[in-house]
Amino acid sequence: MYIDAKEFLPHIPVDQYPGQALVCALYTEGGIRSVEIGSLMFGKYDNGGKLIPSQMELVRLAIPRRVYTQSHIDYVAEVIIEVFRNRNELKGLEITEESPLLRHFTAKLKPV
Repeated sequence: MYIDAKEFLPHIPVDQYPGQALVCALYTEGGIRSVEIGSLMFGKYDNGGKLIPSQMELVRLAIPRRVYTQSHIDYVAEVIIEVFRNRNELKGLEITEESPLLRHFTAKLKPV
């Protein structure tokens, strides 16, 4: 399942990584692990160091077949709904440390 983080969090600009902000909120609220597929993962920098964002800001939730019960799926839905209700309280993130390659695995971020 994919969530469009730009639609979910329209108040967070792409240079503040709305996908990663949503990933963090889902984990903080309900322990739900997901992955950002957006500008943290695929963004690049121009010659001046300005972010060239990804075309999409997605959050991916993978649900293996025959592993989770309906109660698990209901719980995930409830957490997503709760985060959505409180979405205006969420803040963007800024990178404090990153590696030149595969930064989304090791980057350190802080709230804006």
